[in-house]
Amino acid sequence: MVDISLPYFTARPASDGPVPGIVIAHEGNGMGPQLLRVAQRLAAQGYATVAPDLFFRAGGSEAGDFATLMGSLDRDRTQADLREAADLLRRQGSPVVGITGFCMGGMLTYRAAVSGGFDAAVGFYGAGISHELGTPACPTLLVFGGTDEYIPPTEIEAVVAHHPDTVVYPDAGHGFMRDGSPNFDEAAAADAWQRLLAFFGAHLGVSA
Repeated sequence: MVDISLPYFTARPASDGPVPGIVIAHEGNGMGPQLLRVAQRLAAQGYATVAPDLFFRAGGSEAGDFATLMGSLDRDRTQADLREAADLLRRQGSPVVGITGFCMGGMLTYRAAVSGGFDAAVGFYGAGISHELGTPACPTLLVFGGTDEYIPPTEIEAVVAHHPDTVVYPDAGHGFMRDGSPNFDEAAAADAWQRLLAFFGAHLGVSA
């Protein structure tokens, strides 16, 4: 077998001309329908989007169980994959590129913000961020649910102490942005979406 290049889903505005780009990092369960809808919703707001399948070296999303797929990721190589996705958007004409992600993707978004190469970052309920607190190289917004069963309150409090602009929805749980799931919180998701658009609008140049 031969190696394959980074596979991805993309959505972008139908109009010609350069537009800001956003890389979307998927959850720990891989490329799901909600992720594709996020890409399309962002495209409808004027962004070119690329959502790479970060599990492709292990056969792709749903090719194995959660532990197998998560264990297949190499930290440096995964960050390089995200930068490659950003470079793809730049080659297609995006003058600035942001990154967003959910769950595992929220943590990867924070790592990408700290390591550099992006112009803005919005990370949702990324577990483990409190253990890797640093200084982002771009404007960064972090979002959590206050009743997240995977992220202890002490960890969220540590993130808030380090990044005071962090948004916490007290009654929302893990995955509250995932429409159609038991954890979906319509009110928190709607507010968080508007915050995401306003943040990217301020730093990438598309008005919410």
